[in-house]
Amino acid sequence: MSTALRLTVNEYDAMIRCGAFDQLDRRVELIRGELREMNPAGPIHDDFIAYLTRWSTTVTTASEATVRVQSGLNLPELESRPEPDILWVEPKRYLDRHPLPSEVLLGIEVSDSSLDHDRYEKAVLYAEAGMVEYWVIDITGKHIFVHSRPSRGKFVNQNEHGIDATISPARFPGAKLTISELFGPT
Repeated sequence: MSTALRLTVNEYDAMIRCGAFDQLDRRVELIRGELREMNPAGPIHDDFIAYLTRWSTTVTTASEATVRVQSGLNLPELESRPEPDILWVEPKRYLDRHPLPSEVLLGIEVSDSSLDHDRYEKAVLYAEAGMVEYWVIDITGKHIFVHSRPSRGKFVNQNEHGIDATISPARFPGAKLTISELFGPT
């Protein structure tokens, strides 16, 4: 009989430190103790991340938020180290650890081929961890799903915004994202 090897965040960190993943030609993240292969990013995914990075750094100041791109988020109680596409975190350096959910001001995932995973599995993970706000950018459907107010492993508020909407993070009401500009000409 064989079973899957489950990892703790500390074991995962030790593997990273000793170079266990250096020769992989694919990206992985730790989700609930399991190594998960991340879908390779295509040009449209990369373009959306670049757009959202520019927007994020334009609408915030260094004293309000640090913008991190495809960087780890530490969820030790859930044995997870996901790598959201964009994180707005409390403005400080994170030299000796990854940010915790309590330090996240906004998390964003760009979904080209991973919509169900991002809308459901990751949304539950982030709600359980207490992330205050989480957006899923649905490239194909041209929608943004906004999740906020985590409680008992779910986001209490879940709203879908279409191409004609303008949205803002709850903690940054002046940071307006015009969805039609994000998706470009139709």
